[in-house]
Amino acid sequence: MFEPSWIGEAACLSRRERAFLLPMSLRIATFNVENLMRRFDFSGFRNQLYADRSLTLFEIKDEAEYRLLEKARAIAHTDDTRQLSALAIADARADIICLQEVDNIEALKAFEYGYLFKMIGEGYRQKYTLNGNDSRGIDVALMMREETAHGQPIEFVRMTSHATLTYEELGLHTPELAELGNQPNDRIFRRDCLEIDVKVGGLPLTIYVVHLKSMAGNRGNLPGREASMPIRVAETKAIRHIIEARFGNEHAQDKRWIICGDMNDYRERLVITGDRYSGFQFQPVQETESSLDVFLSDGFAENVVERRPELDRWTLYHTRGPQERHLCQLDYILLSPALARSNSNAMPDIIRQGQPHRTPFPPGQAVELYPRVGWDRPKASDHCPVAISLDIV
Repeated sequence: MFEPSWIGEAACLSRRERAFLLPMSLRIATFNVENLMRRFDFSGFRNQLYADRSLTLFEIKDEAEYRLLEKARAIAHTDDTRQLSALAIADARADIICLQEVDNIEALKAFEYGYLFKMIGEGYRQKYTLNGNDSRGIDVALMMREETAHGQPIEFVRMTSHATLTYEELGLHTPELAELGNQPNDRIFRRDCLEIDVKVGGLPLTIYVVHLKSMAGNRGNLPGREASMPIRVAETKAIRHIIEARFGNEHAQDKRWIICGDMNDYRERLVITGDRYSGFQFQPVQETESSLDVFLSDGFAENVVERRPELDRWTLYHTRGPQERHLCQLDYILLSPALARSNSNAMPDIIRQGQPHRTPFPPGQAVELYPRVGWDRPKASDHCPVAISLDIV
């Protein structure tokens, strides 16, 4: 049997040297880990809208007692939640994972050491985050291994925050933003656009970790998604501007870059009717407007999750009761055209085993949920991790 000469030569090389002879395969994931916090929130004592529903069942005599009960509740609830979060991350099997809703680097270290390490060993030794603009203090973050599963080294090069960019700086202020109370000198990003440069097997790759403005909060007769749309459109335009300024308008599509994160928006959803007794029905609905159009309408980037079947792209179950229920994609891995072309057959995975039992699954999609997942909670997160394996060439 013919054996290429490099195979015989590779037997004499070290593991790392052999890795450079293999395709530069990288597995990357994104996951909104849902409030990975190190702080207690006692605001529910003065505003019942912020109180955990379990505490509203009890008569609490004063704030001191409320604080004690909230600490006990949060600690008990958190342990199950973080075991499930760690299981979801372990199943993503990512070399690099982009995270949203992380309190700070200490929270990330405590979670990785206390939960992930017990499941996967010394996996994510490199961790990066910076303080962003979120009023609750939740930031975007990134964890990565020192080498890929195939043995190629992953080298951190630099990290850049864009949290201080203003509407005025990029010429993005509009009358619609002014109506929402946003001034020209206000910061664009509700959290950050964290730009992280790495090298995979010596080849450069730039990752943008983002978490856009939430859809919460109706405004007059406008539902929350429509009311907050101008903010997310400005954020997506700013991200595109950052990429084009970095690589040049004419060359950005030929470079290796990935946008990962929770966009808090969708271009399609599955509207749910029925119930668990008579059966659920799932109706695909296309949206006429989305902030994602800034990236996708002209081919600036590709949403790889759209390679999956139409009923199988969702990463979140939204419900406000039986009258308002849908499945949708909020979590994205957007590839530059160059990366998309060189990975035209790559199919993303969506890890749904950490979803609560109340989540309706379309036909043929049901999975075995993790042990101790509850009807509504505990759960790994309200979001599902999305992961994909890419050849970096």
